Amino acid sequence: MGEAIRIIGIDPGLRRTGWGIVESLGNSLRFVASGTVRSDDKAALAVRLCQLHDGLADVLHRLMPQEAAVEQTFVNKDATATLKLGQARGIAMLVPARAGLVVAEYAPNAVKKAVIGVGHGDKKQIHMMVKVLLPKAAFDTDDAADALAIAICHAHHRQSIAFRMAVA
Repeated sequence: MGEAIRIIGIDPGLRRTGWGIVESLGNSLRFVASGTVRSDDKAALAVRLCQLHDGLADVLHRLMPQEAAVEQTFVNKDATATLKLGQARGIAMLVPARAGLVVAEYAPNAVKKAVIGVGHGDKKQIHMMVKVLLPKAAFDTDDAADALAIAICHAHHRQSIAFRMAVA
């Protein structure tokens, strides 16, 4: 059947970036760890981005995921907030890429559909289904729970992605 693949899901944010790691083997999923990297909102933007970078790099170094998935961001009404979120998302993609991982991206609706079965739902539904799919999961923030949902989404889609790449 093969070996389990360790996947990190990342929910980017400038204040809090959630991360969640699962192991996928066939149709089974196992919770590994989750948490939140925080930046100091009183610090300069460059310092905050460094804090996110260093925190995610530490997680990758300690837990050694083999694949990564990051949630795509949506356009916000506030252009400044959207730009800052985009910069945090850049860090969320850069860290695993620099560690040699392929980084997949998923739209928020795709994550919701993979976890709760429909493309629209609230955070309570997502958190409840994360607990159903990963009974041993523990998360300290909504961001960490969302990151686990992103990892679950990737676990469900990775085989079709690998298949498409193999035949291309």
